[in-house]
Amino acid sequence: MKLVKFLMKMKNETVTVELKNGTTAFGTISDVDGNMNIHLKLVKLKSKGKTAVALENFSVRGNNIRHIVLPDYLPIDILLEDDGPRRAHNKKEEDPKKKKIKKEKKKRGGDEY
Repeated sequence: MKLVKFLMKMKNETVTVELKNGTTAFGTISDVDGNMNIHLKLVKLKSKGKTAVALENFSVRGNNIRHIVLPDYLPIDILLEDDGPRRAHNKKEEDPKKKKIKKEKKKRGGDEY
């Protein structure tokens, strides 16, 4: 399972997100998008050497996340189960018309103009 899919299941969970610049955001996940951007609500934002600031909403760009601290009570083994459909890795069969055209070109020796 991809990490972003796991995080998408974490809606309404309270987490701590540490950013690469050392800032920490403690809040409740309201949404996670496909680029792993995390949108938090009811956030306490603490920057290095500064006092904490309370924010109603805060968004973190996915590539700025260092790590996410999850609550201890989460059933991680259940959340990690992949519930999506599996994609088949079989080659798609070619169109029969294309096969026929390829055979005819071989017989003629390619295209002649």
